[in-house]
Amino acid sequence: MCEECYSEDSRATPLRGARACLEGHTQYICGSCGRCICIEREERRGLQRWNFPFQTLEQAKLYLRAADHTRQRACGIYQIEGPGGRTFYKIFPGREELAAFLRKNPGKRCPQGAPLFSAGRYREFPGTQVRRLRPQEVEAYLAQR
Repeated sequence: MCEECYSEDSRATPLRGARACLEGHTQYICGSCGRCICIEREERRGLQRWNFPFQTLEQAKLYLRAADHTRQRACGIYQIEGPGGRTFYKIFPGREELAAFLRKNPGKRCPQGAPLFSAGRYREFPGTQVRRLRPQEVEAYLAQR
């Protein structure tokens, strides 16, 4: 597992619309393994990809480093249960943000009350970049997947 971006696969993301995301969005480029993670902020709602719910813990791990970098602190992945037993995973910077989410969403709960995964502390890594990829970089990245 990459100690910086928490992935077993250095070409694991983006999860949806890889080409469009790599061509059109700002990427966090892992300084350790070179993996690209979408860090683009949505204009309309101001959300980033890591703000959305994930189906699995493994999917959430793929975006955790983008959250860590954005917030400049170690964030955590929490398991959330919704109505009808639906389970999903969300990244929160801390328990305060989790509590605020749960107050706004009374039908949801976090059974553990603690993150299932977190780096524990925030670290900077040499070689990390946050930028848009050049067309030739997109092609090379996709060819390596």
